[in-house]
Amino acid sequence: MVSHEAPRFPLTWELDSILPHPESSDFRAVLNDYRTRLTQLADESDRLPPLDAEPQNISAWKRLLTKIAEIESLASDLASFVGCHAAADAANKLFQQLEGELSALDPLRAKIATNVEFAVKEADADQLQRLLAADAELTELRFFFDERRRNAALRLPKEREQLANDLAVDALHAWGRLYDRLSGELKIKVMDKGEIVERSPGQVMFDSPQRAVRENNFFAADKAWTTLQDSCADALNHISGFRLTKYRHLGLTGDDAHLAAPLRHNRMRRETLDAMWLAVTARKPMLLKYLAKKAELLGLKKLAWFDLSAPLPGLSGEADELSYDAACDTVIRTFREFSPDFGDFAEHAIKNRWIEVENRPGKRQGGFCTGLPTKRQSRIFMTYTNSADSMSTLAHELGHAYHSHVLWDRPFFLQDYPMNLAETASTFAEAVLGEQQLCTAKSAAEELILLDNMLGDAVAFLMNIHARFIFEDRFHRERREGEVSPERLSELMLAAQREAYLNALADDGWNPRFWVSKLHFYISGLPFYNFPYTFGYLLSLGTFATAKSFSGDFPARYRELLIATGCCEAEVAVQSTLGDDLTQPDFWNRSLDVVERRVERFLQLAN
Repeated sequence: MVSHEAPRFPLTWELDSILPHPESSDFRAVLNDYRTRLTQLADESDRLPPLDAEPQNISAWKRLLTKIAEIESLASDLASFVGCHAAADAANKLFQQLEGELSALDPLRAKIATNVEFAVKEADADQLQRLLAADAELTELRFFFDERRRNAALRLPKEREQLANDLAVDALHAWGRLYDRLSGELKIKVMDKGEIVERSPGQVMFDSPQRAVRENNFFAADKAWTTLQDSCADALNHISGFRLTKYRHLGLTGDDAHLAAPLRHNRMRRETLDAMWLAVTARKPMLLKYLAKKAELLGLKKLAWFDLSAPLPGLSGEADELSYDAACDTVIRTFREFSPDFGDFAEHAIKNRWIEVENRPGKRQGGFCTGLPTKRQSRIFMTYTNSADSMSTLAHELGHAYHSHVLWDRPFFLQDYPMNLAETASTFAEAVLGEQQLCTAKSAAEELILLDNMLGDAVAFLMNIHARFIFEDRFHRERREGEVSPERLSELMLAAQREAYLNALADDGWNPRFWVSKLHFYISGLPFYNFPYTFGYLLSLGTFATAKSFSGDFPARYRELLIATGCCEAEVAVQSTLGDDLTQPDFWNRSLDVVERRVERFLQLAN
């Protein structure tokens, strides 16, 4: 049983040391100062000095980059701070308003970025190289300038780009904010101890040992989300429509033109994406044996969607609930055994209230880690539910935070990393936790539970995320011809799930309205938000699988990989630190070998 003593580790985060409370006049003063400084810098960026090696221009560019770093750091602080408050109190109108205010200033940030990118794009290549070679600080930022040139290829002519950024506030990003508001206010009516109660989406669980509870929760959630499907279809259509319109004006043609932007955002090549999905598709049938065996253990012919997270019968129950204190102890100890630096960091973050885990109504669903550059800190948001899955989420988000931590000493413009590489750090942290638990399992039953959790993750990354990718890809192709109805969106989702899961679930066991409830489809800042999770999962498994080849030097090599994510393309970051080629199937198959060994061991123990 879980102890009811007061927890040793704090359940709520500390935000007051970051900035004044959003309701205070002091915060309004900070926000007004930010607006003034940002506006001035945006105006200044209209008059950029030439990118050449003249001493006065070198000095001017260094001053400008310092100002940009300062204003972008403050912008990140403000967005993270307000976002934390809004996530913890989803119905608070002031926090929603402040999110809108900050979003309304983003076109000024985009203007600065656009002006810098066009200055780099239009600069004489030889002159630019002489500029970078003339100053050590600028030489270190060579990757930043190279990235600006590559990004400029996805920019409209300057005035049209700035207009698009202005319009995006009340178009593209407004639809994303609408989804956040609707999903944050949604209540799901479920049965609890004989009474019907209302729960936020993040509080409704599908891992009960009782199938009737899982099934009722699933249909209750589906019924609630169905009430939003028309509004969500509008949001999804307009988010995609805005992007497709811009792609058309950029001259991006072809059935897969919608993939150009997400690949650029993730600093990866199409060959890498194709190699990954081809390997996944070829090796995925191994998971069918796991799913069939799990169905057998649960007394079912085939699993339904709501059975995928079900605990194995006879091996779990109230006694196996995992308190937050116990989870923290395990995570800290495990990380420290891998790397003392990693373990010390996790303990510092947990004890110093960087994490919000309290299970209470009114919070947004999901979890995230967000950075605060001026404080050199992070904040983690999640809802802890006394489960091994929640402990994995804690490890996942701490992996994100550690990634930021190792980059704080780098120049500001070399601290940013794309989402696919970000997900590598987080899923690697989960891998460290999982493998250590496997090695120290005290019984076959405990090992079986751990393998079930790991293979559940494999199903999520190799089947669920693949379904999302197939759905988004086909949706974008249809969206070019006009808006797609809610009914058609559900048809596309059902077809994608059947294909990605190799038809492994029961005929009536699918989730066609998954497109309504999955917030990742509505994140307006990044297109195709989902496939980077599979990339990160497999990259982390492959990275972990190479650990023995580096002997005791591996934690340092891993840290080098994290640092490289801020100053390299994805393929270069891996090649330069681990020696692997992501455009070839060998690396991805080595990662998938880990999954196959886990399937075989699960079957051995289950039989």
